[in-house]
Amino acid sequence: MSDLSQNILFEHPLNEKVRTWLRIEFLLQQLQNSHSLTGLPNTLGFFRCISELLDIIDRGDVRTELVKELERQQQKLMQWIDVPGVDVERLNALRHSLKDMSNVLLAAPRLGQALKEDRLIAMVRQRLSIPGGCCSFDMPILHMWLHAPKQERDKQVSDWVETMEPLNNALNACLDLIRQSGHFQKQTSLNGFYQDNAEDCDILRIRVDSAHQLYPQVSGHKTRFAIRFMPFDSELGETPERFSFDIACC
Repeated sequence: MSDLSQNILFEHPLNEKVRTWLRIEFLLQQLQNSHSLTGLPNTLGFFRCISELLDIIDRGDVRTELVKELERQQQKLMQWIDVPGVDVERLNALRHSLKDMSNVLLAAPRLGQALKEDRLIAMVRQRLSIPGGCCSFDMPILHMWLHAPKQERDKQVSDWVETMEPLNNALNACLDLIRQSGHFQKQTSLNGFYQDNAEDCDILRIRVDSAHQLYPQVSGHKTRFAIRFMPFDSELGETPERFSFDIACC
């Protein structure tokens, strides 16, 4: 069995900013895989995903935080410019790419505004909180849209998703650089417990062998964290006295 199939990667945010970013990433990934809606079940999943994404964006200034992070990453890259052996050309290319993403994000319309102003999305959002509220008799407009030519629907869905590209590109760049800043190290928990310091870190990445049938419950913040490994089967499962896992503080 390959290493990829044996290991499960868990991620845990160490501050509220990254907690929000990981949730947005989770929703954007679902949108990126929903370009072709073939029926009511995955269509409702698509609209529910948009609704949750807009709710999260409304709770804070996501654009400002991402621009700050893009600038911070550019400054970190500048610290490597005089280090012997560094590929300066590649470093500068990455810096310029981050700067371009920042400019595009700043120039883009208000995040999610185009989706909020869409009549169909707005009507579906209003009904999603009602159990079964998107039945054909409750939402004939949605029922009619589902019977439009597939090519037209696919184009409209693609246009909706495309409005989030500035956010998606900037977020992916920030999270990729954060993740790459940490390296996995082998650690051992005692009786299912492990704790350590996490000074100036944003994400914990925990890699667990699936054969152990254990998952991590993490409590922590930007300076310290604790992990309790729990058995998947809470009644019959057991946590070994000593348990090895890989962890990266990013």
